[in-house]
Amino acid sequence: MAKRSFGSRVVRFGFMGVLAFLAASVGLVLLLRFIPVPFSALMVQRRVEAWVAGKPYRALHHWAPLEEISPSMGVAVIAAEDQNFEDHFGFDWEAIEKAIAHNEHSRKKRGASTVSQQTAKNLFLWESRSWVRKGCEVYFTLLLESLWPKRRILEVYLNIVEFGDGVYGVEAASRKFFGRPARAISPGQAALLAAVLPNPHRFRADAPSPYLRGRQEWILGQMRQLGGDEVVKNLSR
Repeated sequence: MAKRSFGSRVVRFGFMGVLAFLAASVGLVLLLRFIPVPFSALMVQRRVEAWVAGKPYRALHHWAPLEEISPSMGVAVIAAEDQNFEDHFGFDWEAIEKAIAHNEHSRKKRGASTVSQQTAKNLFLWESRSWVRKGCEVYFTLLLESLWPKRRILEVYLNIVEFGDGVYGVEAASRKFFGRPARAISPGQAALLAAVLPNPHRFRADAPSPYLRGRQEWILGQMRQLGGDEVVKNLSR
């Protein structure tokens, strides 16, 4: 009887813990739908890593509402990272299938993370390749898609994505690399910023390599094919 009672308590506490996590995560996602995001889990992780390594660390991050960011920037990241952003519910299954097929026959691996997935990962989670972290990413991606409109997902993504060492969000990146606010960047500059996103620690928007210039031109072409600034203007609120 005692063993059964102890086991029942463990199950009950576990169930209560799961309910508490679900309630807290839903509440946090709802709150962040309406307020500027002050920092992300990735920013915290980078700061801790620098502290452990004994390295100086300075983060640049300035929140900017989507209305104060050039529409070209939103179109650029959609063109570069997630061309089906408007249509999917967090996961681009066609892109996932293509990535799996590619990765089976190539040493150079290809990802298929959507803007929604990257927002969930950067905002709430840590960098790793574990199944636990991937499961959490799926959960938070579904929460974002259920509780935020597409415009809000894009807005938060543009404000927390890493554009370089210690540079988070397009406002900070635009000021650092181009000396102008995010609302004033050109399509070419937007495409250049989007071009560094696969590896912002290797590529530099203020010193673009020939490869980066080629990727910039490809992104500009995709932006035009998608419809330019109208892509962002037509996103659901």
